[in-house]
Amino acid sequence: MKFHRHIVALVIACASPSFAGTLAQFRTVLGDLDVELYDQDKPVTVRNFIRYVQSDAYEKMFLHRCVPGFVIQGGGFAVTNRASTNDAVSFLNVTNFGTITNEFTVGLRLSNVYGTVAMAKIGGDPNSASSQWFFNLGDNSTNLDNQNGGFTVFGRVVAGTNVLNSINALAKGSGIVDLRWWFGDQAATFSDLPVNYDGVTYPRYDNLIYADISLLGVRVRFLTDRATEVSWNSVSNRTQHLEFTTNSPPVWWVLSSTNGTGSTVTVVDSNATNLFRFYRVRVDY
Repeated sequence: MKFHRHIVALVIACASPSFAGTLAQFRTVLGDLDVELYDQDKPVTVRNFIRYVQSDAYEKMFLHRCVPGFVIQGGGFAVTNRASTNDAVSFLNVTNFGTITNEFTVGLRLSNVYGTVAMAKIGGDPNSASSQWFFNLGDNSTNLDNQNGGFTVFGRVVAGTNVLNSINALAKGSGIVDLRWWFGDQAATFSDLPVNYDGVTYPRYDNLIYADISLLGVRVRFLTDRATEVSWNSVSNRTQHLEFTTNSPPVWWVLSSTNGTGSTVTVVDSNATNLFRFYRVRVDY
């Protein structure tokens, strides 16, 4: 018997456009990762992450730290031209919107286990998370749940764990380089830099591992004929269902089903005469 897991983006149809994103897609040359965001349990952390994505602060951002069996980290650094074949000697800091409150003890206790994504922060300061995050490549709960106030887990990988497995197979000189080999301790931030080649040659900008992030966003707009238009950013190669309900507790009915292509999907509900109709998008995994 085959079981399916579903990720849901839920929006209340109200008098103005709405947005709710609970699924983020990280696209890299190593493969794609679909991540469920825990917006109900870690609302401040998820809103902070969404702000960075929507503002394009992560544009041309690369993964700057990879320790197989531990973490792969990003959100901190970017470049001007990711296609450049020049040596990667100058990096930009991702725009910083300030620090957020640590939510490790808020909502459900979510541990730093394999396949989860959490916020990075400065040692000795529990409330120092800003733009950087990391994927747990192993069970780090004993360490990271009990250090520096706990590292806030705000999502989990629901598709793409094979990508994490391949990252765990990397090593120094085989997909990872240490810029200290050339610059000494002043390059300690990039001592575990993932790259797209094997060997110990110096990386070019086009050798870095970039991460493009998009959100599954659901928007609701009322039309002049009292019909309702629902649109969302579809997830590639996944069946997704637009569902609605008018009941509480909800009983969900399928309005439309489609196979996602990564582009925006728009559906008009011509029977939406009830202003308190609720919509959600369910993605099959």
